[in-house]
This record gives sequence, C-alpha cells and structure tokens, in this order.
Amino acid sequence: MLATLRGERVGLADNWLRHVDDVRQKHDALLSRWENETDKLNHLCELNVIEQVANVCKTTVVRDAWERGQELTVHGWIYGMRDGLLRDLHASATSITEACSSYQQAIATLPE
Repeated sequence: MLATLRGERVGLADNWLRHVDDVRQKHDALLSRWENETDKLNHLCELNVIEQVANVCKTTVVRDAWERGQELTVHGWIYGMRDGLLRDLHASATSITEACSSYQQAIATLPE
C-alpha cells in the first residue's frame, strides 16, 4: 500500500496493487488533504475498503441475491494494525440503493 501511495513499483505484487493505484488516482484530490504520509496511507487503506465494498455490491452474485430478496449485507470494515481494532467505515449495504448512498456517505465522512 505504501509503495502504491509513493508511486513505486515492487515487482510481481504490482499486478495486485494496480486496483489500489486506481483508488489512489481516483481520490488523489481527497488524499492531498493530508500532508503526513502515515495519514495518507491510512486514508488510502480506508478508501480502498470503501471502493471494494462498492465493487462487491456491483457483482452479479450480490445483485442477483438482492433481487431475489435474499438477506445479504456487504460490510465495509477495516482492521487497525496499530491498535488491533476493527472499525466500521459506514460503507455497508443491504441493497443496491443503500450501496450507492453508503458509498457517498463513507467518502464524505472520512476523518480529518
């Protein structure tokens, strides 16, 4: 994640980090609010979780389940390596409509 934030290549892992780089580029203006690299890294990790929740909610498996009325919740949580706490990023969704609104809310409420 740090290599992606810094725009560094690390080898084969770059193939898996490409999606994180997409998140970094998409939210570059938002990430520029933080000057401290550690803060930027933490927020990039949070943004990545939020974006991946949105991606999972767009899959046919999840959308079909919701269309069938199946109870299914996609959660947007992140584990803090420093404090060992699991934090809710408020990006969870139980429907495609909720997925759209929770995405916007989660981005808007990232801590300063």
